[in-house]
Amino acid sequence: MSAARPIRWLTPATGYLSGYTHTLNPYVGCSYGCSYCYVRRLPVAMFRSEPWGEWAEAKKGDPATLKRELARAKTKGPVAVFFSSATDPYQPLEAKLQLTRGLLEAMAEEPPDFVLLQTRGPLVLRDADVLRRLAGRVRVSVTVETDRDDVRRALTPSAPPFAARLRALRELAAAGVATQAAVSPLLPHTPAFAAQLAAAVPRVVVDDYFRGDGSGGRRSERLGMRGLYARNGWSEWYGPEPLAALAAELGRLMPPGAVTVSAEGFAPPPLAP
Repeated sequence: MSAARPIRWLTPATGYLSGYTHTLNPYVGCSYGCSYCYVRRLPVAMFRSEPWGEWAEAKKGDPATLKRELARAKTKGPVAVFFSSATDPYQPLEAKLQLTRGLLEAMAEEPPDFVLLQTRGPLVLRDADVLRRLAGRVRVSVTVETDRDDVRRALTPSAPPFAARLRALRELAAAGVATQAAVSPLLPHTPAFAAQLAAAVPRVVVDDYFRGDGSGGRRSERLGMRGLYARNGWSEWYGPEPLAALAAELGRLMPPGAVTVSAEGFAPPPLAP
C-alpha cells in the first residue's frame, strides 16, 4: 500500500482574491457558523450531515512542511497568501491545537512577500510575537461587521463580541503589527460605529452583500439574507446605500487612503517582481 500523499497547505488563489498567489486554510469547517457565510453553499459544507457551524476539523499535516512549499513557490515569483479564505484561523479549536500558530512560525522562517491574516477571533493577539517577526510582510484583518450586539446575536451568535475584536486590534497595533478592520459584510449598526472604528484602527475596508459575495449578491439571496433582514425589521439595511453612507462617514474621520471598499481593501500591496 502506498503512503498517503502529504498535505499541501498552499492552494492557488482565484476569483475575488485578485493579487494573491495562494490561499491557506488550516481548518475545514468553521464553528462560528455565520448566517451569511458563502461557504455554507460549497460542497465542503453541503455534503456533511452536520449543519454548518456545528463542526470544524484541523487539516492533518505538519505545519513545518509549509516552509518547503513557500520556498518552492518563491522560485516562481512573488508570493502573496490569503490566510484564510474558507474558515477562521482563530476559531475556538485553535486555542487547543495551535495549528495556525505553527503555520505562522513556518512563515516567519520562510517569509512570503505578503500575508493577509483574516479572522474574527481575538485569539490572534496570542500570536503577536510571531506576527512581529513577519513585520512589513503581514497585515492582520479582523472582521468587525457591527457594534450592535443584538445584530451579532441574530446573525453570528457564535462569533466573539465586538469589544473583544476591537481590543485585539488596538493591542496588536500597539505591539507593532499592521492591522485593519474588515466591515465585511456591513451589518446594521449604531451611529457611533464609524467613530469607534476610526479610533481603533489605521485602516478600514467596507464590504456588503452586493459587492463582496462574488456573484453580485446572488449568493446572499440564496442564503436567505433578504428574508432574514425582513423578519428582524432591518429591510432598510439590505441594499448598497448603507455601505456608501458608512464609507463617507469613515472618510471624514480618517486620513486619505485609510478607507477602502470591497476587493480593493483585501488586496495585497504591489509586489516587486
